[in-house]
Amino acid sequence: MLENSVWRQYHDKLDLYDVLSSIYAAWDEMELEEDEVKLHNTLKAKLTKKEFRLFAMDTANVDEHLMKERFGYGDEELQKAKEKLYKKLKQDKVRLAFRKSVICEEE
Repeated sequence: MLENSVWRQYHDKLDLYDVLSSIYAAWDEMELEEDEVKLHNTLKAKLTKKEFRLFAMDTANVDEHLMKERFGYGDEELQKAKEKLYKKLKQDKVRLAFRKSVICEEE
């Protein structure tokens, strides 16, 4: 299912947990979801297609020249897009969506 995803175009494996863990290191008390598929789907839901592709390319360390060419950005525009992306990822409404869901079982 995710073999042909945008993420897999730039990453060899679905390593979202590791990538998001490094971004959310400041919130060590936050337990991230460990299911890579759920993380992928949440990320796709919270970001626009353009932001998702930029995130995948940036975390895969794709050359900035290639990113500028792909998105039609200049140096300053690319930097602003990255800042906006990472700022959005740190907002509570996005960040909290990656938390492990707690299922309350009724007794």
